[in-house]
Amino acid sequence: MTETIRSVDPATGDLVWEGEAASPAAVEAAVASARRAFPGWAATPLADRIAAARRFAGVLGERKAAVAETMSRETGKALWETTAEVGSMIGKVDASVAAQAERTGEKRKDMPFGAATLRHRPHGVMAVFGPYNFPGHLPNGHIVPALIAGNTVVFKPSEVAPATGAAMAGAWEAAGLPAGVFNIVQGARETGAALADADIDGLLFTGSAATGAHFRRAFADRPHVILALELGGNNPLVAWDGDLDEAAAIAIQSAYITTGQRCSCARRLIVPESAWGSDLVDAIAYLSDRLVIGRWDEQPEPFMGPLVSDRAAAHAMEQVAALIEKGAKVIRSFEGIEGRSEAFVTPALLDVTGIDTPDDEIFAPVLQVRRVESFGVAMEAANNTRFGLSAGLVSEDDALWERFLLEGRAGVVNRNRPTTGAAGTMPFGGLGDSGNHRPSAYYAADYCAYPVASFEASEAAGNRDAIKARLKP
Repeated sequence: MTETIRSVDPATGDLVWEGEAASPAAVEAAVASARRAFPGWAATPLADRIAAARRFAGVLGERKAAVAETMSRETGKALWETTAEVGSMIGKVDASVAAQAERTGEKRKDMPFGAATLRHRPHGVMAVFGPYNFPGHLPNGHIVPALIAGNTVVFKPSEVAPATGAAMAGAWEAAGLPAGVFNIVQGARETGAALADADIDGLLFTGSAATGAHFRRAFADRPHVILALELGGNNPLVAWDGDLDEAAAIAIQSAYITTGQRCSCARRLIVPESAWGSDLVDAIAYLSDRLVIGRWDEQPEPFMGPLVSDRAAAHAMEQVAALIEKGAKVIRSFEGIEGRSEAFVTPALLDVTGIDTPDDEIFAPVLQVRRVESFGVAMEAANNTRFGLSAGLVSEDDALWERFLLEGRAGVVNRNRPTTGAAGTMPFGGLGDSGNHRPSAYYAADYCAYPVASFEASEAAGNRDAIKARLKP
């Protein structure tokens, strides 16, 4: 029996997309199609592959408003945010072209015998799994560099955001890719399992740490498959000194942007046990009360919308209830909003000073405050996590920043900026349970191609003499 998947607007419950999930047989057919297309695409000149990616960017530009609206309807994100997301997808093409040239291009050095040449070759068929929080930008960050490198792709969008995936597939089709170079399979867990088990050469995944851990175990005996994981985090923001209003704004943007549904959101706020620290917490609480929360198409434009689903909200409610059960003090409660769908929630602020808290990611607008007596203790608290994606310091003290850089354990470390600050021209990834040392963004080029070192001469010469001199008479 064929499974039907549906996506709904979390703000209204309206149906956005409906279709059949790809069966294991359909997944196998998509992978076989990608396998057949790989030799021809890999042999296509780099300039032609880049031209195809730029045509894709052009199509996205023409369809920007429609794609942004689709994303907003599926995820609940404000239209200003999804419009920016489509812009990031377009910008990814030029960034990927630059990254390919810098990190995985061809280099040649003349040698006495001829030349030493470094080239890079595509892996083959790449499976790309998309998340729901950035259903366009994040999988696009794998797909574009993979295709430019000469790989073929089988893309499984998040089952929460299939319409966005379909819009991306439509844009690639309009870009005129050869048959089989880009393939899409819609579906949930069964479809994803079939794709992971298929004859693939790489699996590129952005999502939860639990799923990432599953993939690490599943691929332990498949070393020929390149595995790139960009996972979540229990990210710390240490706010220590400076302008209170600026510090509060940084905390708000770090913790509550995208309704807390960014893997780089700050989950833990570490402040000094002082008047400044207390005033900062009060300022954050005051700002959080004034944030505009609403549907993606409402005016004034909302700062944050609903969580991606009623189910996601219910799970986050359970996690917050468990913290309160452990002794967390509620500064601002985490609750639903009257007259709205169950996916709408208020931003929460909890004081967890002095209690042990689970080292888990709460994928929602929930910020846990911990007050400490010294910067040394603050660093210990910041690093007290199995994750290591992002971290931030708010301070005007250069010496503290140098110490934070030296001792902090994270792949993205920001100063006087939100923890969510990132750029396509920089790497993005983390340590520990936040990844597997294959950062994405600008460094995605690294896992989309492997290096080939060649020592070459136009004719065979000199080798015989080298051996002859060392032969017995």
